[in-house]
Amino acid sequence: MATSTHVKKPGWFTVNVFNRTVAWLTRRGLSVWGSRVLAVRGRKSGQWRTTPVNLLTVDGEQYLVAPRGHVQWTHNMRAAGGGELHLGKHVDVFTATEVADDDKVPLLRAYLKRWKAEVGVFFNGVGPDSPDTDLRRIAPDHPVFRITITN
Repeated sequence: MATSTHVKKPGWFTVNVFNRTVAWLTRRGLSVWGSRVLAVRGRKSGQWRTTPVNLLTVDGEQYLVAPRGHVQWTHNMRAAGGGELHLGKHVDVFTATEVADDDKVPLLRAYLKRWKAEVGVFFNGVGPDSPDTDLRRIAPDHPVFRITITN
């Protein structure tokens, strides 16, 4: 599905302060703007890998969007086909289906409407009010997975 190799690596502050703070709060049951801790098995090691993510809900469906592009959790998600979302002690087990680029436009728009202040820098100037053509142009750079809770 994805031919883009787009990746925006996080800076020191994001890795060492922001992500750790959001993950710490989320593990204690405090969702920060829809945050969850994603757990997915590593495609090579088989070990559980975790990262904070924003859970997007559109028309009753839930999605995970990768604002930084084709990062490790997206590769692991493709291999594993699902994972777990943690909020405090609550764990949702899910399967994941990758969304085709042509179907991402409304999802990317909704994601940017909700989290542009946090992640807008990763979308190369495209925002929630950008034309559909701009959102479609960047779609290959941002994997999106529809998740289905199975527990």
